[in-house]
Amino acid sequence: MVSNINSGAVRSAFQNSDVRSRTENGSKNVSEQGDASKIESLKASIENGEYKINLEALAKKIADELL
Repeated sequence: MVSNINSGAVRSAFQNSDVRSRTENGSKNVSEQGDASKIESLKASIENGEYKINLEALAKKIADELL
């Protein structure tokens, strides 16, 4: 359980890591057309009920961000 006492610190740490990861991955950007096709593919998967969330990977990512 995350306490509200350090929520500001967690938020700040998350924002800093998000900015850092964006700048580190800057060279890995996909073209706008690639982004658009990926978005369309995801939208179609969601609409068809085929999109599956990897709960284990999501939980690990959340835990990593909180630590």
